[in-house]
Amino acid sequence: MPAKRNKKQLATIVNRSPYLFKNLHRLAPAVLNYIRKRLFNRPVIEKSSSEAYDLWSEDYDVQPGNLMLDLDEMLFTALLSETDIKDKDVADIGCGTGRHWPRIFQKHPFSLTGFDVSEGMLNKLEEKFPDANTHQITDDLFLTVKDASFDTIISTLTVAHIENIEDALNTWSRMLKPEGEIIITDFHPKLLAFGGKRTFKHNNVQLSVRNFVHSISTIKDILKDNGFSVIAEEEMQIDETVRHYYEQQNALPVYEQFKGFPVIYGIHLKRRNDPE
Repeated sequence: MPAKRNKKQLATIVNRSPYLFKNLHRLAPAVLNYIRKRLFNRPVIEKSSSEAYDLWSEDYDVQPGNLMLDLDEMLFTALLSETDIKDKDVADIGCGTGRHWPRIFQKHPFSLTGFDVSEGMLNKLEEKFPDANTHQITDDLFLTVKDASFDTIISTLTVAHIENIEDALNTWSRMLKPEGEIIITDFHPKLLAFGGKRTFKHNNVQLSVRNFVHSISTIKDILKDNGFSVIAEEEMQIDETVRHYYEQQNALPVYEQFKGFPVIYGIHLKRRNDPE
């Protein structure tokens, strides 16, 4: 009975993934075994972002060799380096444990406010930054935040956790001053659409955080409707620079198969206060 269920699951994945279907015949047996092991023999329990990150917060800051966190660090650093936040009011939406806060503080903002859905992550942030100004997110509308409160909004590895992205981005636009800026990084939607997940272990149980796939063009279109223009846009792929991550996981066949596949993106947008 389990074998039949696994075949049905595999058929569903193939039908929904044209890329995989087109290239399935090229996969080496080792890759197929890896996929079966990851998809079928280790069922992943999905949690909402608030529940998942409350659990993950216990060891979120202790993840050596985490490919996505390392790539995000590189991408965010590059985007932030071209952004002037000195003496500016900055909001970090999806701030987590304040992973990027030391780098942000190096740019000398006037204020830095953290927002996150997870009480556990905010508690960890406040342990590191006792004077932090933080708020737990309860909805996408931020009704307690006044219009034009911030000069810059930063949001890293967060937007795909938001179901109604239009409401959220319209609200962020409201929260920003007329010439406000936004920096966004996240898992590439192509990776998520292909079945990519944000997974972690808690008490030896494999868990994943619920994601919603929003195309990059959708995000840019919503923000363009709010007067923003793209200043910079980057994406990072699986290439030789990340080969060692797969080598450490004994997954080089997977690396070879998906080399060149986009895994993370970043965009920097700015609103112009042009006179009519």
